[in-house]
Amino acid sequence: MATEAPLAGTKVLDLTNVLAGPFACHQLAHLGAEVIKIEAVGRGDLARNLGADPALSAKGMGISFLAQNAGKASVTLNLKDPRGKDILRKLVRGADVLVENFRPGVMDRLGVGYEALKVENPALIYCAISGFGQDGPWKDNPAYDQIIQGASGVMSITGDQEPLRVGYPLSDTVGGLTAAMAIAAALSAPKRGCFIDVSMLEATLATMGWVVSNYLIGGVEPARHGNENPTSAPSGTFQASDGLINIAANKDEQWEALARHLGRADLLARPEFASREDRKANRLRLKAELETVLTTAPAQTWVDGLNKIGVPAGPVLSVPQILAHPQIAARGLVAQFADVAGLGRDIALLRTGFAIDSARPKVDDPPPVLGADTERVLAGLGLSGDDIATLKAEGVI
Repeated sequence: MATEAPLAGTKVLDLTNVLAGPFACHQLAHLGAEVIKIEAVGRGDLARNLGADPALSAKGMGISFLAQNAGKASVTLNLKDPRGKDILRKLVRGADVLVENFRPGVMDRLGVGYEALKVENPALIYCAISGFGQDGPWKDNPAYDQIIQGASGVMSITGDQEPLRVGYPLSDTVGGLTAAMAIAAALSAPKRGCFIDVSMLEATLATMGWVVSNYLIGGVEPARHGNENPTSAPSGTFQASDGLINIAANKDEQWEALARHLGRADLLARPEFASREDRKANRLRLKAELETVLTTAPAQTWVDGLNKIGVPAGPVLSVPQILAHPQIAARGLVAQFADVAGLGRDIALLRTGFAIDSARPKVDDPPPVLGADTERVLAGLGLSGDDIATLKAEGVI
C-alpha cells in the first residue's frame, strides 16, 4: 500500500478456532495488525485437521487452517494450567485486542474472561464471537455454520423445492467480517476498552435486510425463488446453448432493450408482460419465451451483446473458471507462498476483497506450523530459556 497499513502497531491475540474467529483475525492481519494465535498444546486449531487434502490434515496443516491463518504467529498455551493463564495475562498487558469464539462462559470459568482481563489492561478490546450471543435462551447451544443458516431463515429462502444451505460457510464468514468491522471501529474510539458480543445468528440476519424488511414492513413472508430475482423479471438464470447465463433486466428500459436484442419485440406488446408487476406474476412464461432465443447461441455471446447495450448479464462460472479469469489475475486477489514450512510445497491463498490506494492489503508470512513462535513470543515477555524449557517439558506450552 502507498501508506502505512491501517492497523500497523496493533497487537491482536487470536484465541479462536475453525472459521468465524480466525477469519476475523485474518482480516486484521492483512490490515497490518500483529496477530498472535494462541492454540491448544499438542492439537491447535481444529481447522488444522480439516480440508480436502487428508495428507495436509495429517500434518496439522489442513487446508481449512491454511485458508485464513496466513500472517499470524502461533503460540501454544495450556489455559487450564495456572502458568498458562499467567502467560496469557502478560500477553494481554501488551495487547490491543483479544478475540475468542468459545461458548459463552468458558473463558470466565477458566478465570480469563473479560472482567478478569480488563484488570490487566483496561484499554483491552475483547471480542467474543458465538453462535447466538452471550445471553438469551439459545446462548449455550452449540453452533456451526449450517445450524446458523437453518436458524436464521437463510435455508428457508435458498433453493427451489426444498430448503438448501448456501454452498460455503456463509454465517461463519459473515460473523467473522462483522467481528473485524466492530474491532476496527473500537480501535478508533476516543477511549479504548470494551466488550464486543458478536452473534453469528444476528450477523447473518443483519445482512438479510431486504428479505427481513419485506416481512417486517410489507407483511410478505419470504419464500424460496430458486435462481429467480423476486423483485423483478426477467431477472435470474436462463439457459443458453452451452450453459447458464444470468440476466438482470430490472429496469423497464433494460427489459425493452433485452426483448429487442433477442428479436422478440413482440413480447413488449403482450399485456401479461406490460408492467414490472405483470412480468413478475408471469415470470415463468416470460422465461420460456426468452429461452426460445437464448438457447440458440452460447452464453458468452449473449453476455457480450447484452452488456454492450446496457442490460446486465454475466456467465455462471465454476470456482476454477473465475480463479483463472483475467479479471481476478489482474487485481492480485491470490497470493503465492513458496516452500511453506510444514508443507514442503508452494500454496496459493486469497487476500482481502478490497484495495487501499490501488494496493491490495497483504501479509508476508504463510500460515504457521503449530507453536512455531512460542519460544520467541515468550522470550519477549522476559522468560528465560530455562523457564521456557520447563514449561515445555511440563505441557504448559
